[in-house]
Amino acid sequence: MPLGKYYCDYCDKKFQDTAGARRRHLQGVQHQRAKALWYDSLRNPQLFNDPDSFGKGVCNHFVRTGYCQYGDSCKYYHPKQNSQTVNQTGIPPGENSRESFHSSSQPFGSASFPGDVFREKAGASLGNLPPSLRPPPEVHGRLYDYPKVSRFRALSQISLPPSPAPEGAPKIDYAIFNVLSYGAVGDGVTDDTQAFKMAWDAACQVDSAIILVPNHYSFMIQSTIFTGPCKSGLVFQIEGTIMPPDGPDSWPKSVSKKQWLVFYRIDGMSMQGGGLIDGKGEKWWNLPCKPHKGINGTTLPGPCDSPVAIRFFMSSNLTVQRLKIKNSPLFHFRFDSCRDVHVDSLYIKAPPNSPNTDGIHIENTNDVTIRNSIISNGDDCISIGAGCYNVDIRNMTCGPSHGISIGSLGFRNSRACVSNITVADSTIKYSDNGVRIKTWQGGFGAVSKVNFNNIRMESVRNPIILDQYYCDKRSCANQTSAVCISDVIYSNIKGTYDVRSPPMHLACSNSVPCTNLTFLDVELYPAQGQKILEPFCWNAYGALRTLTIPPVFCLLEGTPQSLPRSDVDQC
Repeated sequence: MPLGKYYCDYCDKKFQDTAGARRRHLQGVQHQRAKALWYDSLRNPQLFNDPDSFGKGVCNHFVRTGYCQYGDSCKYYHPKQNSQTVNQTGIPPGENSRESFHSSSQPFGSASFPGDVFREKAGASLGNLPPSLRPPPEVHGRLYDYPKVSRFRALSQISLPPSPAPEGAPKIDYAIFNVLSYGAVGDGVTDDTQAFKMAWDAACQVDSAIILVPNHYSFMIQSTIFTGPCKSGLVFQIEGTIMPPDGPDSWPKSVSKKQWLVFYRIDGMSMQGGGLIDGKGEKWWNLPCKPHKGINGTTLPGPCDSPVAIRFFMSSNLTVQRLKIKNSPLFHFRFDSCRDVHVDSLYIKAPPNSPNTDGIHIENTNDVTIRNSIISNGDDCISIGAGCYNVDIRNMTCGPSHGISIGSLGFRNSRACVSNITVADSTIKYSDNGVRIKTWQGGFGAVSKVNFNNIRMESVRNPIILDQYYCDKRSCANQTSAVCISDVIYSNIKGTYDVRSPPMHLACSNSVPCTNLTFLDVELYPAQGQKILEPFCWNAYGALRTLTIPPVFCLLEGTPQSLPRSDVDQC
C-alpha cells in the first residue's frame, strides 16, 4: 500500500490518509452501509466451518478479486473454494447468496469452537464477515441524524438490510445504535457506562433496533440496570468485549455488588454476537465468606456479596445466543421471574475451583429451552431453582463442573415447586455430579415430572444423585418436613464414574420418601479398575424397567403405605 494511503477493510477502498479524509470516509453513508452489511452477515456462521477462519475477519480484497498480494501470510481469512468456483460474492455458483447465509441448519455445538476460544485478542470473533461476501442489496430503512456527543459527529444509526423472508412476508427495518456514537471509548479502562445507557435509551424507543458493541474494542461498564419496556425486536449485539471494574475494590460504594448488568421488564429482546463478556471474577473469589479448595488442595476463602454477571428480571420472550462469557464473580447468567426464554450456543468458562460460578441459573421462570452450549466452571453448569416449570435442556457439554442440578430447594423452610423438566442428549464429564436433585430439610412443595434421558457420563463422581439432605456446611439441623420428589425417569444414562463415590446416590427423606422413580437402560462403569460400587438408597421407591449396571437392589418397589401430606397439592 502506498505511503500515506488509508485502507478500509469494510469497503475495500484506499484513500489519502489525512484526518479530514479519514473522518469523511468513516462518517459517510457508503462506509456505514458497508458496516451494516458486515454485521448483518454475522447471523450465519456457514462460511466459518474452516477452523482457519476462527478469530479472523475475511479478506475483503481476496473475495472480491480472487487475489491477495500477501497470500497465506495475510492476517485475514481467505475462504477456500473446496473444488468449487467461488464467485465475487464468495458463494458457490448456483446458490442464492441470501439463502446461503441464512438457511443453514447446522447445530452450533462443540464443532463451532475450534481451539481455545479465549485465545483471541479483544477483537477476535466467530463472524467478522465483510459485505463483499454477498451482493450489496438495497438498504431498507431510515437514516437518523447523529446526536452531537463530544468529539463524534456522524450518523448515529443506519438500517441493516432485511433478513431473508418468505415471499409476501413484511420487511424488517433495522436501526443500529453503536455505543461509540454515544461517546464510548472502548479502551478497557475508561468508564463507558453512560454511553451504553444513552444508546439503550435511544434504541429502546425504536422498533427493531440493534445496540451494537463493536469489534476490536473493550468496554468497561459499572453495575447498571437496563430498564424496559422497549419497542419490539430489540437486539443487543456484542461483537467486542465488555467487562466490569476489576474486583471489589474498584467498584464504587454507591453501586450494587450483587449484580452487574441487569435487564428489567424487557419483552422480545435478543442478546447475541461473537464477542466476549469477561466477568473478571478472580478477585471476588477470594473474598471471605465461603471456603473452597485452591489449585494445590488448600482451603481458601470464597465469595461474599459477589455480583451475578448478567441478570434478566421480570422479562419475557428472550433469546440469548452465540456468546462467550467467562470468569463471572458469581452466576454467569441468571433468569428471575421470566418466561419464554431461549438460550442457544453459549460458551461459558470459569476455573473448576471458582466458587458459585453457575453457568445458567433460572428461578421462578417457565417455558425455557437451553440448547447446544458448552459450560465449564466451578459450580453447576445449569441450576434450576424454585418456581420453574416447562424447562427443556438438550445438546449440552458440561464439565468440569458440578453437573446439571434441580435445586437446591426448600432453603430456610421455604416452599419450592418444580415440574416438567427435561435434560437430554448431553455429555457431562470430569464433574463432581452428573444429574442432581438437591433439597434442604425443612422445606415443602414438590418436584415432579422430571426426565433425564440419553446422557453420557465421563469420569463423573456422582452420575445420579438425589439428595433430600442437602447441606452446604459441616452439619445442618434435622427436620421432618421435606420437598416431595416424584415421577423422575432416568433413561439411557451411560458412561463411567469416579470410584470415590457410588454411581447412584438416592437419599430420600424419612418422612417424605421419593416415589415413582424409574430406571431404564442405565449402565455406569468405574473409570478405573474393575470394582463396581453398589448404589446407595434410602427410602426411595420406584421400578427398574431394565437391568441396570450396577443393579439397584436397594430401590424399594411400589409406593409407601402412607404419606404425611400431599406436598404436590401445595404447588
